[in-house]
Amino acid sequence: MNRELASKLAEELVDKMTVEEAAMQLRFDAPAIPRLGIPEYNWWNECLHGVARAGMATVFPQAIGLGATFDKELFTEMGEVISTEARAKYNEHSRNGDRDIYKGLTFWTPNVNLFRDPRWGRGQETYGEDPTLISDLAVPFIKALQGDGEYMKIAACAKHFAVHSGPEATRHFFDATATKKDLYETYLPQFEACVRDAEVESVMGAYNRTNGEPCCANKPLMVDILRGKWDFKGHFVSDCWAVRDFHENHKVTSSPEESAALAINTGCDLNCGCTYQKLINAYNMGLVTEETIRQAAVRLFTTRYLLGMFADKTEYDDLSYADVCTDENLELAYKAAVESMVLLKNSNSFLPLDSSKVKTVGVIGPNADSKAALVGNYHGTASGYTTVLDGIREVGKKDGFRVLYTEGCHLFECRPDGLSLANHRLTEAKIIAEHSDVVVLCLGLDETLEGEEGDTGNQYASGDKLDLKYPQSQLNLIEAVLSVGTPVILVSMTGSAMDLCEFNSSENTKAVIQAWYPGSEGGRALADVIFGYANPSGKLPVTFYKNLDNMPEFTDYSMKERTYRFITYEPLYPFGYGLTYGECNLLEAGISAANVNYSSATAEGINIKAVVENVGNKEVSEVLQVYVKVNSQYEVVNPKLAAFTRVDTEPGEKKTVEIKVPYKAFKVIDDEGNTVNGNGADIYVGFSQPDSLSAKLTGKNTVKFSV
Repeated sequence: MNRELASKLAEELVDKMTVEEAAMQLRFDAPAIPRLGIPEYNWWNECLHGVARAGMATVFPQAIGLGATFDKELFTEMGEVISTEARAKYNEHSRNGDRDIYKGLTFWTPNVNLFRDPRWGRGQETYGEDPTLISDLAVPFIKALQGDGEYMKIAACAKHFAVHSGPEATRHFFDATATKKDLYETYLPQFEACVRDAEVESVMGAYNRTNGEPCCANKPLMVDILRGKWDFKGHFVSDCWAVRDFHENHKVTSSPEESAALAINTGCDLNCGCTYQKLINAYNMGLVTEETIRQAAVRLFTTRYLLGMFADKTEYDDLSYADVCTDENLELAYKAAVESMVLLKNSNSFLPLDSSKVKTVGVIGPNADSKAALVGNYHGTASGYTTVLDGIREVGKKDGFRVLYTEGCHLFECRPDGLSLANHRLTEAKIIAEHSDVVVLCLGLDETLEGEEGDTGNQYASGDKLDLKYPQSQLNLIEAVLSVGTPVILVSMTGSAMDLCEFNSSENTKAVIQAWYPGSEGGRALADVIFGYANPSGKLPVTFYKNLDNMPEFTDYSMKERTYRFITYEPLYPFGYGLTYGECNLLEAGISAANVNYSSATAEGINIKAVVENVGNKEVSEVLQVYVKVNSQYEVVNPKLAAFTRVDTEPGEKKTVEIKVPYKAFKVIDDEGNTVNGNGADIYVGFSQPDSLSAKLTGKNTVKFSV
């Protein structure tokens, strides 16, 4: 069904409602209107990395880990699986008359905010710190979620519009101030891609204010840009209870009625929260017109018609729980987990381990046997979980080595009962390390330590990090284990960058793997990576800093000295960095076809042809990355990611790869937020960022040329 027809049907239906009935439909928990055959509908649903909070579903790696895959095709496959499971669950629940929260077809996913500061607890929900990476992954994901059938499969939502990335503790009254340049260069491009390229069905506003106006009633963002410049046709939804913040926290209104009026008059169609319960009061007070209420209702029912909610039959009606958590879906989750693993250090090719030469493996750490460390936040319930300990034990059974295990310490300073940790746990960790040929040390965080402020949906009041250090209990464990001298493989399971300086410089630490929150199949994937049954191929979607010494205040939304595009100092590990077990060389790269017309927005950009060769004895999956530095006073400090693609090669194989760099990569943003032309550009092609640190770490060079 096309939008024009869906909108026409929606108008006809809304015309039959009283203004009171139409207003009630603008709540996330919309009541039924029996006389019109409209069932109740709850708009709130989540599928950040699998259908969330609604029982059994395939649990993929957390979003930040998915960002590390740099795999656009994976995002298409994953979107198809998630939307299939979502439809299946909707069909089953609807058949049983269950239309409660998390049971609908409107999913508030993906989170395309930019991870600008490593302290942000919700950064794990994003795809990283770069607008191009976020855009190029979000677009195929949204397209796959929404499908291309007669009816929309599920409705996706780009959130949180638009300048939003912490702090969590002050988000309900904080004003994020951004220059026009930062706004159009950093905070908006990924949202524009979701609207223009993916035709995302909805957009969610953020809690905070941006440049003085609440994000759920922000005229420059919602009216001038979203529906004006970008011609957005879908519906706009508030973040949950964000409209209540207008009068309670932001103090831009003085009553719920004024808040409801301000939101809907600025274009907020749907209220997640309670404030639109006062919408009729606002209407009776003359603060809102009937036309405005009906316009919002039409937008919402247009979405419901596009989803086939009032159709006799859709192409998705036969989907059922037989399509949920299938073997094929779990294998895709495993593949995603493998591709998300970022090998940061591998001294003298210590990994992969040769299990025939290992008799005893010590598995130590609070995240070694933790399900919470697999899933991050906004997750569903997997049909089964393979922890790191489980995965290594399975390999041990197959390959014949013994596994010793101790938690070593609790995740943070105190046990759940509040008592201090006993020293004997550290002693046991040292004993196990002494009796092991190698130690797999599993440290990190989980959603109880980094996440969303007061997230009652996840039942934890979590939030931002104060610094990049592991909790003190884990620092004590690190000291104890490293003091033994047994070779250590560090596995860091977090949703953000941590201080890994000690492990980077430690001679006893032979390898470092950033495993993120790798999903229900994460332990199996990690074990296979460690023992060489799978090859790590993830790349960092964020910069790993040495410390916070050069980092601006968390509340400073200027991009100066933030992310790889703007820092002027050397990080610990750069954006785009990640090692593999094999050896793939870039032999040559150049322009195969060009149409760089800097005066035309319809220019096709350029096609780059690169020749790569696998000169090792292992199959390799690498990420070919293209960076651009435009000749302009307005260009960002460092070369910026312009395009990327995965390249799979067999041992000895030589492959020619073509990758398109879009015209927008050769544009820059001036101080007024205008897109302007540059005077040519330098182009860098390689398997990492084109800086000296990347070359030093990977031992590989970048091909540079100009247009």
